[in-house]
Amino acid sequence: MVVRTLPTLAAAAAALLLGGCAGAPTSGDGGDGSDAGFPIELTSCGTTSEVADRPESAITMNQGATEVALALGVEDQLAGTAYLDDEIPEKWHEAYESVPVIADAYPDSETVLAERPDFIYASYASAFDAEAAGSREELAESDIATYVSPLGCPSGEKAEVSWDSVWGEVDDVAAAFGVSERAEEIREEQQSTLDDLGADAAGDGLRIFWFDSGTDTAFAGAGDGGPQLILDAIGAENVFGDQEGGWADVSWEQVVAEDPDVIVLADAGWSTADDKIEFLRNDPALSQLRAVQEERFVTVPFSASTPGVRLVDGASSVAQQLTAQ
Repeated sequence: MVVRTLPTLAAAAAALLLGGCAGAPTSGDGGDGSDAGFPIELTSCGTTSEVADRPESAITMNQGATEVALALGVEDQLAGTAYLDDEIPEKWHEAYESVPVIADAYPDSETVLAERPDFIYASYASAFDAEAAGSREELAESDIATYVSPLGCPSGEKAEVSWDSVWGEVDDVAAAFGVSERAEEIREEQQSTLDDLGADAAGDGLRIFWFDSGTDTAFAGAGDGGPQLILDAIGAENVFGDQEGGWADVSWEQVVAEDPDVIVLADAGWSTADDKIEFLRNDPALSQLRAVQEERFVTVPFSASTPGVRLVDGASSVAQQLTAQ
């Protein structure tokens, strides 16, 4: 059940970073940690948390949060990580291996507290359920600061899915770790990549079906999530871009009617790209789709399809694979 809800949590919309539930730190200049102006306050999902000092034993939960920390180069400030969806990319693999994995999925409160964390950062609010780390209010009573991705807040509090929302989260987390200048570098690098992708327009004229998972119905990339940002970045058309939300269940009859030029396959532990290709090839109706007949498949790690620090990598990968076809 958790597996099915994670994509939905990551991709839903409702202005947060730029509007209300998440905000910039109220103090601190976010330098290299020596002059970061702690304490600072961060607000996410309607909860304000004080980061008293530069974290030295932080925990990240969910792959998106872990990868933001690795992109910022703060692995030496982590006491542990938990909950991967797929593989950590090679560029961060060595840094990731230097941090203990405290649980394969969500750790319980006892496991979390045993690490004596000073800061916990998660991609989804579900990390702070009672059966997981415990409530953010309870953790605050133990002087543990917390932050949830604005894109993973409970329904009604989620940020609008946009590149600015992604970068705003990176800004917040960088400030929490005392490395704000690194967030600016990431923003500049990713904007430059997006400019190049827009100029190349590898997806121009292509109608694409983004297939996340499902057999009875298709769980498809819709008009307000990570897949839409990627397809917009490369100039492609999302055949289900008119569907609300980041992800949508659509019937196979709808997929057949759209007959897309290309099928993008999310690759995750719970639904691999190979499994989806086998399903499409073996179904009497779906096997007749032009994209299946011509083997016009593009594969993207699930973690590079959700709004986060790897989303630009996902866009670059899709563009490269389309160019190579």
